[in-house]
Amino acid sequence: MDRIVYTAAGGAARVLEHQSVVSNNLANVSTAGFREELAIYRAVPLQGHNSLPTRVSSATASTASSFQPGSMMETGHALDLAIRGEGWFAVQTPDGEAYTRAGEFGVNNENLLVTQSGMPVLSVDNAPIEIPERGTVTFSDDGQISVIGAGDNPNDVQNIGQVKLVNPPAETMQRGEDGLFRLAGGEAAPADETLRMVSGFVERSNVNPADAMVSMIANARLFEMQMQVIQQANTNAERANGILSAQ
Repeated sequence: MDRIVYTAAGGAARVLEHQSVVSNNLANVSTAGFREELAIYRAVPLQGHNSLPTRVSSATASTASSFQPGSMMETGHALDLAIRGEGWFAVQTPDGEAYTRAGEFGVNNENLLVTQSGMPVLSVDNAPIEIPERGTVTFSDDGQISVIGAGDNPNDVQNIGQVKLVNPPAETMQRGEDGLFRLAGGEAAPADETLRMVSGFVERSNVNPADAMVSMIANARLFEMQMQVIQQANTNAERANGILSAQ
């Protein structure tokens, strides 16, 4: 009975972990640029003098991410940016350079281009981007930033920098607790001049709400099945004890 309970309890624990990942995905369906989390598990052989090659358990190996691009939504806001295809925006954090697909940018009190969480967006020079006050800002598809000052001649366009776009291999990217991605080694990725973006749009989350709901329902049923196995094992043990007591 102990082996049955151990196996079922281990399975129930994995289901709860998966449910937590799915719930987080579902909570971020409306989060711009969010990348769906994936739970990865591996088989673990049981150790001990009575263990058999066919007797295994499961353990959480890690969580991965789906890098499938989300759909684009037009906003019309000049500071909203979306990357076409692959690539990332580079932002500055207290822990160094990080990357995001969320292009809902704004300007803070220091006139810096920042994310919704206040992280400065970086230029190809690895410096924060300063937006002139009361200027009209436009972005080219390669990230070049042009500004026309308030009251200036429309032909007097100033180039104030270029948004840093990077495209490191997906296998080198790790999701942080803040939702931003970083290179596994902690270094900064070089700018990729082949990437293109569009202004006035933001990328939606790549989570499929219907799939997430189906996964939640399936996990709930799996958890119930594991609990039924534990209850049945307990019932069998009680019956066995009753038979032994009668003898």
